[in-house]
Amino acid sequence: MPDETASAIRLHRAARIDDAIHEFREGWARRAGRVPTVIPYTGYGTTSRIRVLGRVLLTKQPKPGSRQARKAQRREERVRGWRSFVSVPVGAVEVTIEVEGIVRTVLADRGGVVDASVDVELEPGWHTITMVTPGSEPVQAPICIVAPGTDFGIVCDIDDTVMVTALPRPFLAFWNTFVLDVHARTPTPGMAVFLERLTKEHPGAPVIYLSTGAWNVAPTLSRFLSRNLYPTGPLLLTDWGPTHDRFFRNGREHKTTNLRRLAGEFPDIRWVLIGDDGQHDEEIYGEFALEHPQNVAAIAIRQLSTSEAVLAGGRSRTDLTAENAVPWVYAPDGAGLSEKLKRALD
Repeated sequence: MPDETASAIRLHRAARIDDAIHEFREGWARRAGRVPTVIPYTGYGTTSRIRVLGRVLLTKQPKPGSRQARKAQRREERVRGWRSFVSVPVGAVEVTIEVEGIVRTVLADRGGVVDASVDVELEPGWHTITMVTPGSEPVQAPICIVAPGTDFGIVCDIDDTVMVTALPRPFLAFWNTFVLDVHARTPTPGMAVFLERLTKEHPGAPVIYLSTGAWNVAPTLSRFLSRNLYPTGPLLLTDWGPTHDRFFRNGREHKTTNLRRLAGEFPDIRWVLIGDDGQHDEEIYGEFALEHPQNVAAIAIRQLSTSEAVLAGGRSRTDLTAENAVPWVYAPDGAGLSEKLKRALD
């Protein structure tokens, strides 16, 4: 018990130190003239309830349409990931959300992340919502509304699934976040075509990108997906830094929690779960399929090359494939997965 108590105190102290650092940086940024601004992310939902995603940061706000605003936009499109980690998030700030005449006010969490559910009355398809904090310019975010009766969806991992990383796991987050820009990232061969084919075969199917990556790099990842012609869909990422009870957030828990949430939000959808065999995707997906077999159409796993597997720390090992009634398919690229999944679902 004493060891557990000491551990809890130590972890809680990390969160307090993190808060103190944020408070200092926020004070400096506000004195420099920066104001709370919403960075909007793609959301999703049903015709009656949506999930709104975004992040509140302290930024300079040039006049809309001005030369400074255009330069800032061009700079943002070229920027490497590390700059997003030196930006200052703002916690506990009010964010007003407006969609089709419905106005709601929500509160950003301690890391500035907005992840809120809002009751709505919307038609299926893509909509645009407006998000704004006091004293800033309003911004718009796309929202994908899934039609009632939709029974097929896609959940897809990012690192080593849609994007080739080829780096040791301890350095992966650092490299992709702080060094590599959107133009240098390498798409996984055939994966964009695979996902696009699935969406064409199942019109209206939602595509969700579920990753343990940080919200800080959401804009960069969105540009990567768009540039490489991946289907449009919301990113479900996580936040860096200590929580109230641990030094760093649990990536596995993040994926499991969001899968369960999707099962609750869309009880009639059967998802194709796409990942790779270099992390815990097989285990996470397999356990979810055992818990919610009615919500899983198939599991598709990209097999890493020998060198990629070495860099990833080896291949995952799971015996859940034998226990699951859902189809499992394996291939090293999108073309192979597409062919095998088509046979499995026919």
